[in-house]
This record gives sequence, C-alpha cells and structure tokens, in this order.
Amino acid sequence: MELTPKISNHNFKSFLWHATFLAFAKNFMDVDTIIPSMVVDAGGEAMQIGILTAIMLGGSNFTQIFFAPYISNKPFKKKHLLLGINTRVMALLGLGILLFLLHGNQHTSVLWLMFFFIATFSFAGAYTNVSYVDIFGKSVRQEKRKPFFSANQIISGLIVLSSAFLVKRLLEWKEYPVNYAFMFSIGAILLLIASAGFWSIKEIFPSKLKISGIKSFFKILQTELKQNKKLGYFLGYINTQGIAISFLPFIILYAKDTFNAQNADTGVFLIYKIIGIVFVSILVLLGATKIKYNLLLYSNVLLSLFLVMMAFIIKDVASVKYIFVLGGIVYSLFGISMNGLLLELSGNENRALYAGFAGAGNILPAVFPLAGGTLIKEFGYPAFFIIFTLIITMAAFFIFKINCKK
Repeated sequence: MELTPKISNHNFKSFLWHATFLAFAKNFMDVDTIIPSMVVDAGGEAMQIGILTAIMLGGSNFTQIFFAPYISNKPFKKKHLLLGINTRVMALLGLGILLFLLHGNQHTSVLWLMFFFIATFSFAGAYTNVSYVDIFGKSVRQEKRKPFFSANQIISGLIVLSSAFLVKRLLEWKEYPVNYAFMFSIGAILLLIASAGFWSIKEIFPSKLKISGIKSFFKILQTELKQNKKLGYFLGYINTQGIAISFLPFIILYAKDTFNAQNADTGVFLIYKIIGIVFVSILVLLGATKIKYNLLLYSNVLLSLFLVMMAFIIKDVASVKYIFVLGGIVYSLFGISMNGLLLELSGNENRALYAGFAGAGNILPAVFPLAGGTLIKEFGYPAFFIIFTLIITMAAFFIFKINCKK
C-alpha cells in the first residue's frame, strides 16, 4: 500500500495528538528538575543523582540495543508501541501511589523502590522509542518530518510552559512527598490520554527484516558501519554531545548543595528551561526548510560549552535559572537534530534497527552520570565541569565527518 498524502496527514495528526498530551504530562515527570529534586528531598546525594541520571537518560537509551532485534522481527510495531507507553503509565501511577503512602522516616528506606519505578518508566520509554522511530519513518512523508519535530517542540513548549506554573504551585502547595505524589499521578493520567494518538495511527507497511538474535544484530551493525560510514560518526556524536542532556540534573543538586535551593526554586528552573525550549523551537520551525542539520549540530556544541561557563560563574540561586534557559535550548536542539539525523541515515526497512544502533551511541551518556557522581563526591563540581567540557568539545569532530547538508 502506498503512503498517500491523506494517510500521511492522518498519521501526522495522530503523532501530534500524542505529542500534545505528552507535553501536558512532561512537567509532572520532568527528568531534569522534578525527579532529581524528589530524589534529593528523599535523601539522595551525588551518587544517587548519578545513578538516576544514568538510568533515565543514557542508560535507558542504551537498552534499545537489546529491544531492537526483538521488535525488528515483528512485521507491525503498533502493539509494541502501545505496550511501551502503557507500561510507562503504570510505572508513573505506581510511583505516585508509593509517595502517597509514605510517612515519617520511611523516605530513605524506599529510595531504591523509587528507583525501580523510575527505571521501569525509563526502560519502557526506550522500548517505545524503537517502535516509534520505525512507525514514524514509514507513516509520515519525508517533507513533513523536520516541520513535525519543530512543531512538536513548539506545541510541547507552549503547553509545558503554561502547565509549569501549575507544577510550581503544586510543589509549593504541599510538602514532600505529597506534592510529588500528586504530580506523578496527574502525569500518569495525561500520558494515558496521550496514548490515544498511538491507537489512531495507520501502520501500512509491514517490516520484512528478520534477525535471529542479539548476535545477528551486532553482525548487522558491523556490516552497516562498513557500508554507511556516517553511521559510525553519528554514534560518535551521540556518545559525546549526548552527555549534555545529563547536565541539568546535576545543576539541581549543585543549586541545593551550594545555594540551598528550595522546591519553589525547582519550579522556577523548570519554567526557564521550557522558555529555552520554546524559543529555539520557534526559530527552527520558522527556518525548517532553510536551516541545515550542520548548523543545528555545531550550534548545540557551542551552546553546551556556554552552559558550563555559566555554571562556573553563577554566584547565587537567582542566577541558576539562566542555566536552565540555555539548558532547554541545548536539550531541544539535541532532540531535533538527533532524531532528524537518524531518519536521514536510515531507510524504511531498517529504521527499528537504526533506533537500536542509536542505543550503542548511549554508552558514554549512560556511564558519564555515574562517573559524574563520583567526580563530584571525590573532587568537587569543578572537576565535573572540566571533564564535561572536554567530552563535548570532541563532538565537533564527529559533526565535521557527518557533514549532513540536508
């Protein structure tokens, strides 16, 4: 069956439905502010923040290596997409119920149980993403993709910005753990509504690719790396620039340790992060047909370096919010460029595989937060900032080699 403009537009709207209600949910489960702040309030320190960030960001994406061989063998991916998002809903709901039931001195004793729900939520997200990339690539026409990513960021940003004020009020309304319990429960309900968009998708192309197992998967990866040189540089780019998205959770810890930031400050940080996301997304959407991926990639490296410079020079908690503006810009640019590049480098038959290959690009982002927690504990924040700078700088080499002119 042909992917007609009518079917493509239908699927475009279905993906936007999901993106819209996911945007409502994002603030209530934000991985850069809300979840790290909750863990710190529960007694977590640098090592726990490192483990948490490794799970939520690089670690969860790394598991795509193991999910991709299984999902690639399935001719249709929609039911796996639904399984993944509904597992995320249940994990969020479980975390909310756990926090509602907390009393007295139980907080530290259930810290690892919190990690279980967060890990389930994150790994289910990676499982969902493999199917998402495959279905999106086959169900939305090429000329609609970059506008979708930009429109997605803008819609998400505007909705998230408006709902961020509600999150800020919730953080101030009740003390830990009740405030977080309300937020995760609301997030679960909104994510369930978002899943309706996935039910509506028309998946018209079955996949014909068959993989016998994980060993076969790595053989295919080896072959693809030889035949598609840019794939190796793409993985190098994710392994270096990818650590930038793990920076903000450590800034939450830094602000609480250094400036005694409170829950109200966390709400402010979230709002300013979203301002950065909306700002850059509008710019990218306005220039969607003119802006090349190379410009987005190099800009992201440069802005990531400015991010570290700001962390070095801030002197009070009021200044921390400006780091989150820039952090939102970096986060948004990475999401737009990484997803777009992945679609450009892959074809219709191997997109689920390439989503799995992208997991191999998350080895360093998975390890870096763990190492970052150790660096902060043993040598302090300056050592962490310096190592971060060195790794980010290396990303420029891989961008030069990718040289994506689209």
